[in-house]
Amino acid sequence: MSTRHAARPRRRSAVSRAGDVVLNVLALGGVVCIVLVILSFTMNISLIMFKTGSMAPTIPTGSLAVVREVPADSVVPGDVVTVDRVGELPVTHRVVETSPGRDGDTFLELKGDANEYEDPAGYSVREVRKVLWSVPGLAKVVVWFSNPIVLGLLTIGITVLVVAMFWPRSPKRQQ
Repeated sequence: MSTRHAARPRRRSAVSRAGDVVLNVLALGGVVCIVLVILSFTMNISLIMFKTGSMAPTIPTGSLAVVREVPADSVVPGDVVTVDRVGELPVTHRVVETSPGRDGDTFLELKGDANEYEDPAGYSVREVRKVLWSVPGLAKVVVWFSNPIVLGLLTIGITVLVVAMFWPRSPKRQQ
């Protein structure tokens, strides 16, 4: 008769468990990024950052907004839209009035919420980017993560974590 010892469950260190949690969170973040990239291409969705306070208090300086490209004739007064201007930065203001323009364009009169008057000249456009929603303060985070030094350090850190988690263990350490 042989005596066999029951196999003990393998005990994992706190560092190993923490590494697993971080790795799972990063994997989930990667999946979310992939889904967002697919949605941005299929639904014409992009992000814009607010550098001025012309839409405050509704959309303060430093906000990040999700916008969707739509036909200009589909917007109505009250919508917040981004209009591209030739030779200048785009402008994001609230639609005050719309009217049919020439050659299939739509003429939009816009006004920033913080501005006293409407924009001096209207905009004759075919397409605009309509603001779907915004998050105050998030533009600063996006700018920080866009810094090459931050991106490099994140890449190195994630690489070290992945290598540490998947590096083969010695037989002693596996038990």
